[in-house]
Amino acid sequence: MTVVGIIGAGEVGSQIARAAIANGYEVVIANSRGTKTLKDLIDELGPSARAATAAGAAEAGDFVVVAVPLKLVNDMPVEQLAGKIVLDTNNYMPWRDGHFPVIDFGEKTVHELRQKHLRTSKVAKAFTHIQASRLFISSRPAGAPDRHALSVSSNFPEATELVTRLYDQFGFDTVDNSPLSESWRSGPGQPAWAAHAHQTRAELIANLARARRIILA
Repeated sequence: MTVVGIIGAGEVGSQIARAAIANGYEVVIANSRGTKTLKDLIDELGPSARAATAAGAAEAGDFVVVAVPLKLVNDMPVEQLAGKIVLDTNNYMPWRDGHFPVIDFGEKTVHELRQKHLRTSKVAKAFTHIQASRLFISSRPAGAPDRHALSVSSNFPEATELVTRLYDQFGFDTVDNSPLSESWRSGPGQPAWAAHAHQTRAELIANLARARRIILA
């Protein structure tokens, strides 16, 4: 059985864990406060889940979801994530994390920075423009005309393919918005972000094309 490592047990990480288990995955999940603080979540998730440290979740996962904000100084377990596909759910939110000049000036996207931190991993931007609570509410069967779509960005085709399969299993269509340098198109304030409650694949393609990058000079 495929194991999903999840670093971050907040609203996003916990909901992805629920969706993964509902689709037959096992989950190893970590937070920043220690495994004992995850007891209630693990009890809820059941026998397909267990708690671990960040390094333990990274080591156990066949692929790994990072559901915590990026820091300018890397705090992810680089060694344990080496060679693995890493799904980065982070968004750049200066009001939460402070300003990162390299992003403000358009030199890198937040997901390119994550890839820089994890040079030996294959980073994909995923699950960034949907509210965690809608992972179950918005899901639809394959072929449904109103199926909600999500974007993925990566520099690695195999990472894009994995996210596409995962989205489909969770009940969503995919729009490939690669490479990571284009991942800003679905970020906060952009049309795809504003339409997070519902957009079909055709609508998401149009919204990504309408995006305009904001550079702080």
